[in-house]
Amino acid sequence: MIDVVALGEVMLRLDPGEGRIRTARSFQVWEGGGEYNVVRGLRRCFGWRTAVVSSLADNAVGRLVEDLILQGGVDTSLIRWIPDDGIGRTARNGLNFVERGYGIRGALGVSDRAHTAVSHLRKGDFDWDAVFSAGVRWFHTGGIFAGLSDTTLDVADEAMAAARRHGVTVSYDPNYRPSLWAGRGGPERAREADLRLARHADVIVGALGMAGTYPGQTRIGDDEVADTLAELAGLLPAAKVLATTLRGVPSAGVNDWSSAAWSAETGFIPGPRMAGLQVLDRIGSGDAFAAGLIHGLLAGADLGSALAYGTAHGALAMTTPGDVSMASLAEVEALIAGGSAHVRR
Repeated sequence: MIDVVALGEVMLRLDPGEGRIRTARSFQVWEGGGEYNVVRGLRRCFGWRTAVVSSLADNAVGRLVEDLILQGGVDTSLIRWIPDDGIGRTARNGLNFVERGYGIRGALGVSDRAHTAVSHLRKGDFDWDAVFSAGVRWFHTGGIFAGLSDTTLDVADEAMAAARRHGVTVSYDPNYRPSLWAGRGGPERAREADLRLARHADVIVGALGMAGTYPGQTRIGDDEVADTLAELAGLLPAAKVLATTLRGVPSAGVNDWSSAAWSAETGFIPGPRMAGLQVLDRIGSGDAFAAGLIHGLLAGADLGSALAYGTAHGALAMTTPGDVSMASLAEVEALIAGGSAHVRR
């Protein structure tokens, strides 16, 4: 029995630690991917049974990614394996080189993900009725997977529609990446994809990413968030919850961190505010927020409490390296309760 299923790419992240990619002599490896990070956090921190639907080239690198996924406790039985041709001509596994940044030097990501196995997925590759008839409660995907190719957009649409047929709660994160849409219609095409997929979603995470006529067009001030979420609710009438993180970036190592949400029942709700949050690695913090929010909603918490879970989990994810959260539920709940860092003896 699986509680939450995510559809997305899982890449191998290579991290030079405190150094730079261009001068590195060694890398630490992690697994990561926008949609996958959500179910990984739901499994390891919150204890839900999760699985990822994806595709990998069947070689040693793909099996390394699989091993990392298994260490995170996420079910791999829905991964589609593509035979390896020896040089990655027909399918390959995605790589993501990441510098965490420090002070005035921002984080840097260099992805190598074109023509990966997952980008070749097509409608009909998975029996979604079989996936969702086995007791799945929640399905999550996002704009990163949808942006990998024209066919992955169709797969996401197919999967979300099937989840709705089976009464599964569906969440979607626009998560715009300009590089995925370059040469393929740019931000305007990405917005078309978001609107096509968001119509299936009960919960939109990163909802402010859908403001404006195309992604990245509009910068939303803190005093505009409530009105913007209300406007988006009119654009997305099927969505029950719109949620977003709010981040100020004084430097790579210090962020102002908060969140907000809207629902028809509650109207606008501001989340906890954490000013001057010390950051080690911000990559994946939005995904950790999504995991905490989904946990709260799955557990029957009110929207304000679910926001608190998401905000605390996202904050803790920024205190450790790698895409994925290393936080425990006890740490999340202590932070929600107002606990501060202290020395454990």
